Amino acid sequence: MQFDKELDARGLNCPLPILRTKKALTDMTTGQVLKIMATDAGSVKDFQAFSRQTGNDLLSSETVEKEFIFFMKKK
Repeated sequence: MQFDKELDARGLNCPLPILRTKKALTDMTTGQVLKIMATDAGSVKDFQAFSRQTGNDLLSSETVEKEFIFFMKKK
């Protein structure tokens, strides 16, 4: 998937991946896509909730080995 910015949140535990994502999205324009890589097992539910609460679209969520990769589109 094409993306405009990448955020490496591997090794960080809740709530840091969400906080870093929120900060990264503020520097982006509407319609841009952020790729987030995380290792926190709770991040799957966290990013789903974050998407619902903020209106930013969670385009995809996948697990590769013990890594979680998310693509989020800024509203």
